[in-house]
Amino acid sequence: MHLTHEHKELFKTVKNFIEKEVNPNAQEWEKAGAFPAHEVFKKMGDLGLLGINKEEKYGGMGLDHSYNIYAAEALGYASIGGVPLAIGVQTDMATPAISKFGSEELKQEFLAPAIAGEFVAAIAVSETGAGSDVAGLKTTAKKDGDDYIINGAKMWITNSTQADFFCVLANTSDDKPHKNKSLIVVPANTPGVSVGEKIDKIGMRCSDTAPVYFDDVRVPQRYRIGAEGMGFMLQMLQFQEERLWGAASGLITLERCIEQTVEYTKERKTFGQPLIENQSIHFRLAELQTEIEALRALTYRATELMMENKDVTKLASMCKLKGGRLTREVADSCLQYWGGMGFTWDNPVSQVYRDGRIASIGGGADEIMLGIICKYMDILPKKTK
Repeated sequence: MHLTHEHKELFKTVKNFIEKEVNPNAQEWEKAGAFPAHEVFKKMGDLGLLGINKEEKYGGMGLDHSYNIYAAEALGYASIGGVPLAIGVQTDMATPAISKFGSEELKQEFLAPAIAGEFVAAIAVSETGAGSDVAGLKTTAKKDGDDYIINGAKMWITNSTQADFFCVLANTSDDKPHKNKSLIVVPANTPGVSVGEKIDKIGMRCSDTAPVYFDDVRVPQRYRIGAEGMGFMLQMLQFQEERLWGAASGLITLERCIEQTVEYTKERKTFGQPLIENQSIHFRLAELQTEIEALRALTYRATELMMENKDVTKLASMCKLKGGRLTREVADSCLQYWGGMGFTWDNPVSQVYRDGRIASIGGGADEIMLGIICKYMDILPKKTK
């Protein structure tokens, strides 16, 4: 992925925004269990940062996906993970399908305000019995004249308590699980939509996450994204953007984790010498830094192929798998070198340790990624009757 002067200027803009608008408020938002999404997103929208790869017609920058990925990387300068996660939901999880397959009306009514930061978006796919198993979801959207009547419940929905609309995946027919689903935009103020209490999570504390309930929710069929029955496929495409975004947004977070650990172990002395002088420690940190660079190269390669309209399912799954596992590995290793300080709450490495654990669960668990990779390697045994 060739990085131009324009890429680097965009990167600098995102970094400056994070350091000015997010980090000074980070711990206050963590304690509150939420951050003012409309306020933060509006400032980002004014800078054009919520529509980097979206059409200029709807307020986007109209740039290719490499700019979007590089901007996601710059989000890693945030001292907390919850705000970048919420931003990623807005840009790479809840709006890609609208941008690529939505009608002109949907784009004007929902995409443009999301790009401007006037609307907060949420993606409503997961359910208590269907997280990574998207085919098993139970929420239904049944036709009634020109409308859909939606019933069901979604779980673990990021941005839910502040969302202006949800991108909902629901069953719209009795066809096979991969052919009976549709993506439907549901305004949050529609009668019958309700949001439960915020979930008390171990990490991503400032990211508001809650269940969302749909009780005879009536929306016009024109709010459907793309053709009926194509929802599963469209959501799989959204997942690829989400997984690449997730890998990219964690790179600098991990690098900073190592950098902060290096500085701490230079200052901390044991048995009369700085801790960093233990070969086992500086070798381990060097190994982890190498792993981060390898993940960066893989992410950039997958981005290049996506820009060529190639199928990146395998590589995006590899990025997701490696990103989640490497986050756990880096955070755990670095925390160990901080000793007792690493086990305290107000510590930068323990923050990554808590926030980063979701990377191996959300957006498809590690085991799902392994299954996808195996499928593309053609190594799974043929099913027998």
